[in-house]
Amino acid sequence: MNNILKTLALSLGISLLSVGLMAETTARYDQDIQTKITQELSQKKQFQNVQASVEDGIVTLTGTVNLYQQELDAAKKVRKTEHVQGVRNQIAVNGASVADTTLAAKLDRGLYYDRIGYDIQFNFVTASVKDGVVTLNGTTRTDVGRDSALGLVNTTPGVKDVINNIMVAPTSFADDAIRIRAMRAIYRDPVLGRYAIDPAKPIRIVVVNGKLQLYGVVDSTMDKNIAGIRAGSVFGAFSVQNNLEVAGKS
Repeated sequence: MNNILKTLALSLGISLLSVGLMAETTARYDQDIQTKITQELSQKKQFQNVQASVEDGIVTLTGTVNLYQQELDAAKKVRKTEHVQGVRNQIAVNGASVADTTLAAKLDRGLYYDRIGYDIQFNFVTASVKDGVVTLNGTTRTDVGRDSALGLVNTTPGVKDVINNIMVAPTSFADDAIRIRAMRAIYRDPVLGRYAIDPAKPIRIVVVNGKLQLYGVVDSTMDKNIAGIRAGSVFGAFSVQNNLEVAGKS
């Protein structure tokens, strides 16, 4: 029994010693980290009001920036610094103050036209705003579409923080085929073809695992119903959900 206790104590002593040595080694770099980060931040105009403190290799960032993207960039820059073990990002976005309704309208319009000429018709992203905090919901066909939407929001004045709930659809040749068939069925219809004139294509086609959903705004209930019928005729779609809204109706 005594031998077991001795072995346990020895093992514990070695573990505690290892932890102590690790902490001591990490702390030894704190001043170097502090100096280097301070110099790097001071070289960028957008980070002039950002301060950094270091303890045991953990960097705490405080201060203010004008854009939410600058807050992210500061933390990203610090994480790349040698010997940094982690970052606590406590920077506040202190730029332009924008009313939630105004900010939401601006973001909606920006997202509506984001990535024109690429796969915009297969992406649907919405933004809601509460006290400057933006919540993004929706689905994009690829991570490029998601990152583009995030980049647009992160660099918009008035955004204080971002909650990203955007889902990227899984890669699927079958889903891609459904998307193309649905786009042709809808935009080649003589009634719905006029919507293709708008470069943002208000009828959005979202497909995930064979499930087809329509989003956007159309001019009339008839247009909504016709779009639903055309989508329902698409080969390969397991189900169709018509989420189109009619202009002027909630």
